[in-house]
Amino acid sequence: MQDPKKIRNIAIIAHVDHGKTTLVDHLIKQAGTFRENQAVEERLMDSMDLEKERGITIAAKNASFTYNDIKINIVDTPGHSDFGGEVERVLNMVDGAILLCDASEGPLPQTRFVLKKALEQNIKVIVVINKIDRSDARIQDVHNELFDLFIDLEATEEQCDFHTIYAIAREGMATLDPDVKTDSLKVLYDAIVNLVPPPTIVENAPLQLMVSNIGYNDYVGRLAMGRMRAGTVKVGDDILCIQENAQKKIKVSALFQYHVNSQIPVTEIGAGDMAIIAGIEDFTIGDTITSAVDPRPLPRIKVDEPTVGMVFSVNNGPFAGMEGKNVTSRKILERLERELLYNVSIRVEKTDATDAFKVVGRGELQLGVLIEQMRREGFELLVSKPQVVIKNEGGRKLEPFEHAVIDIEDPYVGAVTEKLGLRKGVMTNMVQKGTGRTRLEFRIPSRGLIGYRSEFLTDTRGTGLLNTNFDGWDDYRGDIQSRINGAMISDRKGEANAYSIWNKQERGIMFVNHGDEVYEGMIVGEHAKDNDLVVNIIEAKRMSNVRASGSDEAIRVIPVRPMTLEKAMEWIKETELIEVTPKSIRLRLKELDPHKRPKPQKDK
Repeated sequence: MQDPKKIRNIAIIAHVDHGKTTLVDHLIKQAGTFRENQAVEERLMDSMDLEKERGITIAAKNASFTYNDIKINIVDTPGHSDFGGEVERVLNMVDGAILLCDASEGPLPQTRFVLKKALEQNIKVIVVINKIDRSDARIQDVHNELFDLFIDLEATEEQCDFHTIYAIAREGMATLDPDVKTDSLKVLYDAIVNLVPPPTIVENAPLQLMVSNIGYNDYVGRLAMGRMRAGTVKVGDDILCIQENAQKKIKVSALFQYHVNSQIPVTEIGAGDMAIIAGIEDFTIGDTITSAVDPRPLPRIKVDEPTVGMVFSVNNGPFAGMEGKNVTSRKILERLERELLYNVSIRVEKTDATDAFKVVGRGELQLGVLIEQMRREGFELLVSKPQVVIKNEGGRKLEPFEHAVIDIEDPYVGAVTEKLGLRKGVMTNMVQKGTGRTRLEFRIPSRGLIGYRSEFLTDTRGTGLLNTNFDGWDDYRGDIQSRINGAMISDRKGEANAYSIWNKQERGIMFVNHGDEVYEGMIVGEHAKDNDLVVNIIEAKRMSNVRASGSDEAIRVIPVRPMTLEKAMEWIKETELIEVTPKSIRLRLKELDPHKRPKPQKDK
């Protein structure tokens, strides 16, 4: 059993893409964890396929290594605000945090969010300014911005006196002076050992552990993960699991601890260490595992409320069941309930329809990742346009707001400001960096950002950076204009034909290629005007033995950009749905039958 004085529990927190996972890689490698000839994959902590593809961390993950006889338990956290629930529960497990910040971008919205949570928990923060080798690095300015951020978040005098380390995580280098290069992370290891306090434990107290994460093992079933607040636990012990409205007595069937990022079985775990306990079947994040003889529950984890919802329903289109194997409402509900066990920041609500469920989360990205995971697991479903959650308090109608930080080249400031103004955004700050780029800050309703990201990338020619963070609730700001253009809708089932696509492409942007299967009510393109246009997309060229001028004109079809889930979520209106299957992403109207669709209102 490990001596609590020789344990350090730390989390790595930062904005998305500031180098957390890369830094963890080098921390583990340089501690002498692996043999010299051992093959070690890059970004060791990114275990999900989606994480490797997107290059972002989605779920918080634990690892452990030993440095100079000190056991360091480290938690890699997500950097995107949509996965903020992961950060909130992880900070309950640690005594210190490494706050990583890009030497050029400086503190961004999620830096503020994660630092605020760390300061609330009163844990020791070590600041690491990463990527100091960037050509546009602003090392001293970023250091000053971080200090201002600590002051702004009402940090104590002790917290504001933070220790700063400069690093190039990609090269596994850390230094106390940005002008002096080193060849290792020694200064960071020393800071972790000397500045992060060992876990505070209650001597001779009964077992206390809060479930902060959940896992699964094929041999022993569900696993409860958390930090031992007090006491010890052994295999075979009788323990009590205290839930929100109930409690259960259970026997510990197995114990595990982390070695690097894999779990190894142990027989006993002491206070202050990270523990993984098997034997409990029915539990959730926030439950307390404590002594059956002298139970002492811990306060439950509080997580910020979700703000964006989408309706997940059964695929009732003509192609239902042709590509996926999980198509029934029972399967979809089971999968959503399973997600609730792992994910504290989403909710699932029943709707009036028995085959539709409202899923409420932190943002479009979080819900998009859930849909993509379900799709890869063989699910077929329909999803609606993301809608924000509206609250009524004291007769006031409230909606969620976002703090948006935008980094763009100077020529695009006017276009971006105009678009965000139309979406009820209010500029709160504007800083010209002097490098040809400007930083804008806006307070904007969450509704205003739905469907804006692709438009923003178009307006800034792909060079703009847009980062957002939840900024509380405020009065409803009225209607916000959504997509102006109408849709091109197929009027029959069949195969899309190149001749017909060629004829229609001057009317707008096409979404289907020659040979794609279409059906009545499916959206096959974006109309150039504001009304919907019903088209025959399967019409082939009529063959006759009479020659006419123009009949042999070459058919040139403009290449179609494949529809992605994120693009579809931004594009659709309230009357439209996304059909998600393992092989396809299609757009369609809610009502496929043209006779049941509401007639468009004619201007008088």
